[in-house]
Amino acid sequence: MIRSLLEDLFSIHRFLARQLLYPILLSTLLALILFAGRVLQSNALTYKNLVWNLYLAWMPYVFSLLVALLNFMRPRSWGLLLLPGALWLIFFPNAPYIVTDFLHLADRPYVPLWYDIIMLATFAWTGCFLAIASLRIMQIMVTNYLGWWFSWVFAGIALYLGGLGIYLGRFSRWNSWDLILHPKEVFSDIALRLVNPLSNLSFFGFTLLFTAFLLVCYLTFISVRRVSEK
Repeated sequence: MIRSLLEDLFSIHRFLARQLLYPILLSTLLALILFAGRVLQSNALTYKNLVWNLYLAWMPYVFSLLVALLNFMRPRSWGLLLLPGALWLIFFPNAPYIVTDFLHLADRPYVPLWYDIIMLATFAWTGCFLAIASLRIMQIMVTNYLGWWFSWVFAGIALYLGGLGIYLGRFSRWNSWDLILHPKEVFSDIALRLVNPLSNLSFFGFTLLFTAFLLVCYLTFISVRRVSEK
């Protein structure tokens, strides 16, 4: 019985390790420690939005883990993956969104600027890490069901929607759940920008540049993993 329990625990450990949970937890812990250190130094909750944004950044990763777990428990039951997969896509932009919190960077009293730079960079890195890890999990799922070529089409669309979602969150102040609660208003906002491209150059520029940034991060991650697996 003990041996069976240990084997089950080891299987869970291997599953979570393959999904990069442990380094993500370590990065998250460092970000929270840096934030707590800043609060102790300044006796103020400046940048408290980072903690909330980090929580939201975990959502797509959690949904991707759920997809992987359901696929592991019920192989080839693709219908079970649709709801968590859709929720993953809706919340995906929340993970890399933290990069835009650098807009709040300023020289503030009681805490050196370099400390805030390191703290913001750690939060941003953790958010990007969560985005990349969750996308890789989802791409592998798509590869298993639809093949390699379609999985890359899926990844490209997800990265573009990530860039679009980050713009809508930062500048239009839409949230992921607004796609569920106020879908008409969200899509009307997007359509208005699409039909007036010359008046919304920043919309197209930001979305495309952030998509390119996420693509480079993702390709770098995949390349490093392939080298390490050889």
